Amino acid sequence: MRYLVIALLVLLGYLQYRLWMAEGGFVDVARLNKEIARQEHENAALRERNRVLLAEVESLKQGVDTLEERARTDMGMVKEGETFFLFLKDNHKPQ
Repeated sequence: MRYLVIALLVLLGYLQYRLWMAEGGFVDVARLNKEIARQEHENAALRERNRVLLAEVESLKQGVDTLEERARTDMGMVKEGETFFLFLKDNHKPQ
């Protein structure tokens, strides 16, 4: 009887270890749930970025206005008949 109790206690200890610490145990599941939440958050941010980029691509394909705006901001282009003014910051302080 004594050996049976000792064997059952050892078995209980082993099962408790497996339940809490081993692969697939509570600690591992909690870590995986945190990883899933982090990945879902990252995926949502990437989906939003992709949505914005897709809207910009569609806008560039459809209209001239967006293309003109990009040419003005990125390349400094000016329409014919417009006057271009460039304002520079004064980086020198008077002494």
